[in-house]
Amino acid sequence: MQHTIVMTGASRGIGYVAAVEALRRSRDLHLVVTTRGPGDALVARLARDSGNPQVGWVGAELASLASVRAAAAEVGRRLDGGALPPLTGFVGNAGLQLTRADRATVDGLEETFAVNVLAHHLLVRLLAERITTPARVVLTTSDTHVGDLRHNLGLVPAPRWRAPLELARPSTAPDAGTATAGRRAYSTSKLAVIHLVHELARRLPPGVEAVAWNPGFVPGTGLTRDGGTLTRLVARHLLPLLARTPLAVDVVTAGGHLASLIGGRPAVATGAYVTKDAEERSSAESYDRARERELWEAADRLCGLA
Repeated sequence: MQHTIVMTGASRGIGYVAAVEALRRSRDLHLVVTTRGPGDALVARLARDSGNPQVGWVGAELASLASVRAAAAEVGRRLDGGALPPLTGFVGNAGLQLTRADRATVDGLEETFAVNVLAHHLLVRLLAERITTPARVVLTTSDTHVGDLRHNLGLVPAPRWRAPLELARPSTAPDAGTATAGRRAYSTSKLAVIHLVHELARRLPPGVEAVAWNPGFVPGTGLTRDGGTLTRLVARHLLPLLARTPLAVDVVTAGGHLASLIGGRPAVATGAYVTKDAEERSSAESYDRARERELWEAADRLCGLA
């Protein structure tokens, strides 16, 4: 059956590989990718590399709630007008890691939380009523949410949970302008993604699965592009060597894992946490129904949905 999936974070790294593989594996797939600017060049590359021309784009600056709303409205118009076949999935793969935690979006929100959590919450909420079952919503998280040495090699501080309305505000702490604060905001946002998936699993209609996907440690994705010169050099030239060891995964393998998840494999229960290509338990901290409900309500309020 011809069907549509909407995807963020498909322009580079894991997301690009996953988009190409998903298009290559399913000739029935129509993929709509979000882009910050004109997406014609990206769409042309995806079609060329996959051999599947059924790919389009919609503009979306994920750090702007108005832009996210406009993107969802445009996808809705194409679905309603028959330009796209039924919507059967959403992949929220875009992710941002900054070297500070005091940077504000046009909406006055802390940028990491706005992009990694709120943009995807808003897209899912606005597209949910148009989803045709069976369907799957996949949000990319990270094992940095665990916060221990084994999962993040000491490169990212452990998350520090606070009330969601506080997490959404640019930090005013004395260290807010440091890389440590920025990376902690990242790990905390990825913990929030898992909370969001758990709540989505309870609220999405029957037949729509919500899955949190952790790619593992994948050097060379460009995630540290906001870092200083030394950080970028290490990320570009030294960390990729770890992909030859059991400590890390290369971009192509990780992209293949995400493509499989987009295609419905492995079969998992809604609310699942999948690391690489297998379901497992996320951190003990990530299972907290009160937090999950509070996050959902705060996200609705911040996105103007309450």
